[in-house]
Amino acid sequence: MNKSELRKSLRQRRAAIGRTERRRAAAGLTRNALRHGLLTRYQRIGIYLAHGAEISTLSLINRALLLKRACYLPMLSFGRGRMLWFNRLQAGQTWVANRFGIPENTTTQQLHARQLDLLFMPLVGFDDGGNRIGMGGGFYDTTLAYLRRRQVWRKPFLVGVAFECQRISGELPHDPWDVPLDAVLTERGLYRFKCRNTLPAPQDHPSA
Repeated sequence: MNKSELRKSLRQRRAAIGRTERRRAAAGLTRNALRHGLLTRYQRIGIYLAHGAEISTLSLINRALLLKRACYLPMLSFGRGRMLWFNRLQAGQTWVANRFGIPENTTTQQLHARQLDLLFMPLVGFDDGGNRIGMGGGFYDTTLAYLRRRQVWRKPFLVGVAFECQRISGELPHDPWDVPLDAVLTERGLYRFKCRNTLPAPQDHPSA
């Protein structure tokens, strides 16, 4: 199947997950993030609010905040651009819905992706090589395009977030502009990939 067909099939698979299983999966997601040091080794964490049938990230966000981590949510560029910026999540903020109906927080503390230590990313599907299929908008690939040109390790460490059922066997179709993941976090564990082997494992490089 091509990307479009795979995206449709994987979204249907994800949407079929029941409410009880979703709650358990979200709790498992947080346990695994803690077990593998993702919320303790990094200080500036980019994360997103789950939308539609995506696995919930609220428990993950709450635990990171309890650990005094700085959490940053993505914000679309003004107009029709595909670049994402990241706004720090804090109490008492004003929230607005972006053009996709996803809430965005307003703040004066805004970062570019390269200033983050860790970035949790949504996805529709992933394979064992670290390839990711997103919603098709190209926002994360555009934002992280600088990583394809790097010669040495640079931030952030990229972790996809998904239900286990979003993992596929075989290799996903991918394009030259797609940015591969360093790892994927699911309710069952953390998958690390070697496709970007200039990057160390999370436990070896705590945040500056």
